[in-house]
Amino acid sequence: MAEDEEVAVYDEVEIEDMTFDETLQIYHYPCPCGDRFEIALADLQDQSTDIAVCPSCSLMIRVIYDLDNLPKPDSDPPAPEPAEQQVPIAA
Repeated sequence: MAEDEEVAVYDEVEIEDMTFDETLQIYHYPCPCGDRFEIALADLQDQSTDIAVCPSCSLMIRVIYDLDNLPKPDSDPPAPEPAEQQVPIAA
């Protein structure tokens, strides 16, 4: 979003009040419509947006956060664990 573009937001929410889904790398916050506001960690890290949107209605919230306090991206994917040798057992 452009710096000079003003967006009408429903509320401003501290990131500490949101729930982080480690699998999806998304922050969630309950929406009054019953669904959840969502914003991707990557969007916050690259500072492309601080607006979380609800996929079910038109409401949006501004996420208040400190870039230094966000989870760090994995620079290297975890190394696969070596496969254990299976030993055949006679029945």
